[in-house]
Amino acid sequence: MNIGTVLCTVEYEGENWERLERAMGPGKIIHVSQNDRDAVSSALQEADVAILQGDAPAWLVSEGKNLKWIHCNHAGLNNSCTPLIFERGIILTGSSGRSGPVLAEHTFFLALSLIYDSRALEANQKAHKWANLYDSRRGLFGKTMGIIGLGYTGKEIAARAKAFGMRVLAYDREFFGEPENVDAIWSSKNNESVDELLRQSDIVALSVRLSDETYHMIDERAFSIMKDSALLINMARGSVVDEEALVRALESGSIAGAASDVFEVEPLPKESPLWDFPNFVITAHNTPEMPDMPGNCIKIIGENFNRYRNGQPMLNQAFPEDVYTKRKG
Repeated sequence: MNIGTVLCTVEYEGENWERLERAMGPGKIIHVSQNDRDAVSSALQEADVAILQGDAPAWLVSEGKNLKWIHCNHAGLNNSCTPLIFERGIILTGSSGRSGPVLAEHTFFLALSLIYDSRALEANQKAHKWANLYDSRRGLFGKTMGIIGLGYTGKEIAARAKAFGMRVLAYDREFFGEPENVDAIWSSKNNESVDELLRQSDIVALSVRLSDETYHMIDERAFSIMKDSALLINMARGSVVDEEALVRALESGSIAGAASDVFEVEPLPKESPLWDFPNFVITAHNTPEMPDMPGNCIKIIGENFNRYRNGQPMLNQAFPEDVYTKRKG
């Protein structure tokens, strides 16, 4: 497909901008700040492609009468997956996969923090107290990791789980062939339930897209199915988990603990009871970066420009089943 004008709000500079410019070219490129509403609106009068620093708000989609492809330069597309995008037939893609390895590391940091009780270790060290914390605990080896969402991050989690000597289960919308490092997998497109994964897993790791389909998929019922010794790790989006149900699960002991990098409201409100659970670990929707994060993003964008021009399937494309309408506020 031919490209006339590209609107770009990605904020790279220097060599990174030159690399991105080469990936988008040749052709007319209008580079403006995402915060300059007037400049963005002006560019939308002619742009047929938009490469955005952030999400694609409804006003941008409405004003961009000629838009055929929108790329959001981050992983989660839930704030852009509105019905209007698909009604217009606009291709929507993102930069998912740019951080998969470190997000998988983060998953295991959270899991090990709970298993090794890092809070108690720190308290004992501060008190100069020599104490054995692990008489009744087991490490990761021999346990079962259940991964909900076998995309880039999910596959990296699976590889690391195998390195720890774990059995690996997975659940996703669909899958092709026999995924590596996975012992058993279930699919919603095959009308299969996530229940068996929840029932068998010692650790449930969430790395699934947030959509109307996955909104609050981990709810009161899900917690009732999980082992009372199980841990929940959320590296997906906050609203995949019903936080009120999570609070009740932690209070009642229906699960052993949980950790999350993401929350339904961010920053997590100071009055949230989640701050005070000794068996809940919080990180603030932030993880260490890959060695060349901009480079990873530019590779994805460049590959998608090639695919778009050649009429090929796009990387990280969203589909109508990814629509998310349950956003708060």
